[in-house]
Amino acid sequence: MKDSHVHTTLSHDGRSTMQEYLDAAAKRGVDEITFTEHCDFYDGVETSLRTLDVRSCRDSYRALAPKKCVRTNFGIEIGLRPECREKILAVTGENDFDFIIGSSHITAGRDMAFDPAFFAGKTRHEAYEVYFREVLENIRLFDDFDVYGHLDYVVRYGGYPEKTVSYDEFREELEAILDLLIEKGKGLEVNSSGYRYGLDSPHPNLAILKRYREKGGRIVTLGSDAHQTDQLGAGLAEAAELLREAGFSEYAVFRERRPVFFCL
Repeated sequence: MKDSHVHTTLSHDGRSTMQEYLDAAAKRGVDEITFTEHCDFYDGVETSLRTLDVRSCRDSYRALAPKKCVRTNFGIEIGLRPECREKILAVTGENDFDFIIGSSHITAGRDMAFDPAFFAGKTRHEAYEVYFREVLENIRLFDDFDVYGHLDYVVRYGGYPEKTVSYDEFREELEAILDLLIEKGKGLEVNSSGYRYGLDSPHPNLAILKRYREKGGRIVTLGSDAHQTDQLGAGLAEAAELLREAGFSEYAVFRERRPVFFCL
């Protein structure tokens, strides 16, 4: 299996090094790793986190000891924000990435993973609606990404009892998101970390994946969102089975920003 979403100690929350992942890959059943460090811009956000030093990250990747049994790719997970468009475009335009995941971490000026104020005073529906509307705005504003990461990420947080997205409940927003992704030739990441967060599906869920396929969407990648070696490849087999259920027969790995397809 090929894991296209892996964080190392170069990310603020990573706990394993690149070399440690390579050493663990065979035991974890992974024969290709795309390293995708977090790159978020924190303009206007109260946080102790700092934006990734992409140059240092690239140098570390280039110095990686070669391992013939494990192919690696140089990627990034960039947090898309309308307020930081020029800074984001500078990062994506000035570096030779193999793969770019566009994600929404900071939404409406709040990093929902760390700041519960994003959800304060909002019903579940209201919070999710704010999130999906900003996702749609990001897709309108940005072209330099390959797939949208963990599309229904918002369900992890907020403390609401119902931790899923009903397609019918957010049909207007989700239809527009999927239509625009397909129009722009962008893919969806299938992120198996949902299982680690106690959900019954990866991100996004089966209903979203089915609708993307029904609309003609073809490009999907598989990623564990690993932050340490024991998470490498975790849940990818289950996510692949869900993709087959959604009507897919192949998944993609990006090399030099081009998708290479493999049978599920």
